[in-house]
Amino acid sequence: MRKKSDNIYQFKIILKKIKPAIWRRVQVPETYTFWDLHVAIQDSIGWTDTHLHHFEIVNPSTGMREEIGIPDEDFIDTAILAGWKQKIANYFSNENDKAEYIYDYGDNWEHRIKLEKILPREEGIKYPICIDGARECPPEDCGGLWGYEDFLNAIMDPAHERHEEFLDCAGGDFDAEGFDREEIVFDDPKKRLKYILTG
Repeated sequence: MRKKSDNIYQFKIILKKIKPAIWRRVQVPETYTFWDLHVAIQDSIGWTDTHLHHFEIVNPSTGMREEIGIPDEDFIDTAILAGWKQKIANYFSNENDKAEYIYDYGDNWEHRIKLEKILPREEGIKYPICIDGARECPPEDCGGLWGYEDFLNAIMDPAHERHEEFLDCAGGDFDAEGFDREEIVFDDPKKRLKYILTG
């Protein structure tokens, strides 16, 4: 059984190189691993967790930058530490408060992670929670930044030759400015890890 944490880490996650910004503010237990944080990021932003990912962060005990995620040397040149074996509390602090999070090595979505606060746990709240954010997540497999720009141009113009095609890919409706934190549902990271490791 997972140890109940006394403290909560508040992170702001920003999808880089998109204006206006797509971002989320989440609070997670200090006992979380990087895998657990990955699942919270996926669920809060709206990704479907169907691609590889990794974090890039300085290890404060060595001063060296490390990659933490799903080990797979076929996709990246450096060794990646298993995210489920690395605790966020061993890396993040008020002095070491930044990381990068890369999702989908094809579309290459880059996120800036910032530890904003370390707070006491509030009784009666089930963590993780998303407390704020802005704008809808791009659709999966839309082609990264340039593909997303083409996608937005097409769905905003009913006369565009690919308007219907892209709208269908987005499930028939897409509001780039939309965000409702009440619609966010957080998955159990342990169950998702079991599925990833065993299929």
